[in-house]
Amino acid sequence: MDQQLHSAIEAPRRNSRDAAGETFSITQLAEEFGLTTRAIRFYEDKGLLSPERRGQTRVYHPRDRARLTLIVRGKNVGLALAEIKEILSHYDQEDGCVTQNRVAIGKFRRRIESLKEQRREIDLQIKTLEESCARLEAQIAASEKRDRAEKKLVASEAAKTKKPEKAIV
Repeated sequence: MDQQLHSAIEAPRRNSRDAAGETFSITQLAEEFGLTTRAIRFYEDKGLLSPERRGQTRVYHPRDRARLTLIVRGKNVGLALAEIKEILSHYDQEDGCVTQNRVAIGKFRRRIESLKEQRREIDLQIKTLEESCARLEAQIAASEKRDRAEKKLVASEAAKTKKPEKAIV
């Protein structure tokens, strides 16, 4: 498993104990992760994040930041939000992170297989296109050779039928 993705899965447990008093604003997280505040609110609407509310202000804790890390990295490797949500849903299980890690591994392995299949399809498309290019280039070369031969023949025939000009003395 990618070390960064693994760290993102583990981070909520470590960070929630290590820096319990640290908080972040939505703007701070948006800047850190290169997201819009709207994207972060979207993840909240989808149930992936649940920041504390202080009046109208969202207050994010290290656990939220770690979850956002996993969301961003999961999206970067092609996981659907539903898959990421399922992984995150196993955060508070009694078995520590075993269930969460098993779920993540299952998602990752399915994604790997999907990517391998896409790579096979892409390789086949590349091969087909390369073969088509080679065939078309050969057709062009044959056509150009034929055109040159025809022009040479026409020029040769024209030279034979051309009447010699009388020399003026």
